[in-house]
Amino acid sequence: MPRGTRRVLPTLDEELHLTHDGHGPIAGVDEVGRGAWAGPLVAAAVVLPPVFSPPLAEELLLRLADVRDSKTCTPAERTMLAVTIRAVASGIGVGIVLSGELDRYGLTVGNRLAMRRAVEALPWMPGYLLLDWVKLPELRVPQRAFARGDATSLSIAAASIIAKVERDAMMAALDASHPGYDFARHKGYGTAVHRAALRLLGPSPVHRYRFAPVHAAAVAARTYPLEAAAIIEPPMGITGIAAR
Repeated sequence: MPRGTRRVLPTLDEELHLTHDGHGPIAGVDEVGRGAWAGPLVAAAVVLPPVFSPPLAEELLLRLADVRDSKTCTPAERTMLAVTIRAVASGIGVGIVLSGELDRYGLTVGNRLAMRRAVEALPWMPGYLLLDWVKLPELRVPQRAFARGDATSLSIAAASIIAKVERDAMMAALDASHPGYDFARHKGYGTAVHRAALRLLGPSPVHRYRFAPVHAAAVAARTYPLEAAAIIEPPMGITGIAAR
């Protein structure tokens, strides 16, 4: 765990309450990469085994001991916990929004689009969604979004770890295909090293031009705009986007 970070373990209280009320399957949903200057925004949806009683909840908590908000884990811990989550979970879906799509739609819409894609990538449509901060009204599924969901709900915490491990692997691959930016180390976030690389090399095709340092480097290098975003699908039903 990073130095100075207080460990807060999430619970299954919300999942247990919803299961008692007849909801299920319950998917926790979270995203990573919202503030990065480069690379995709990645979301994950995780459906854990149902908990019908406190003893079952305690058993699942033991099986997923140390699963928590991905930001409080070291890279090695996240990798290990992701393997455990995949072995225990009933279903996992991953949604990806590319940098070009984020430039076209903006972060707010892109965030919801990644989450929607993650939910739709599950083996089945869940009966209830638990989300960190963001609601998805375009999905006609009962849902609750709340602050610090990844520190409160075990399902959301599991989703945060899966999303983070997936995105880190993508950034390592982008580091190999776009050398010089050190994506494998800073994962596309704004650091002094990243800013210096932008000034030296200009933006790459996976940078996000809506961020001021990227836009400024592009103008200086006269490389703006790059190729149009590759749109995988029209994000139907999301506010601010017109369906094609």
